[in-house]
Formats: sequence, C-alpha cells, structure tokens
Amino acid sequence: MFKQFTENISGAQVYLLSSLGIFVVFFIVVSVVLLMLRKNHVAYMSDLPLEDGTINSPQTVKL
Repeated sequence: MFKQFTENISGAQVYLLSSLGIFVVFFIVVSVVLLMLRKNHVAYMSDLPLEDGTINSPQTVKL
C-alpha cells in the first residue's frame, strides 16, 4: 500500500506525506510520554489549581 504512494510522489505530495509522518511521530512520542508518567505526579498536577498553600477556614456567605 505504501509502495504505491512512494512510487508516484509529485512535488506537492512530498509535503503531504512529510506532514503525515511528523504527525504520526508526534502522536507516538506524546502517547509514550503520557503512558510513562507517574500516577503521583498526575495527581499532584491535577490538585495544583485547587490548592493555593493556605489553610482553608470555613467562611459564611451572606445573601
């Protein structure tokens, strides 16, 4: 299948095939990095926006 694409490459198709190759390589690299992340790091990063380092005290809301 890929032999048909590579045999009849014209000028514009080189850009199409190279962009497809770059996308596939990028997708594989990102997938490998995400699979190798430690669960502790993911949990820490997910809680980061919610914690500002202060002790939460109960606050009353006046309506």
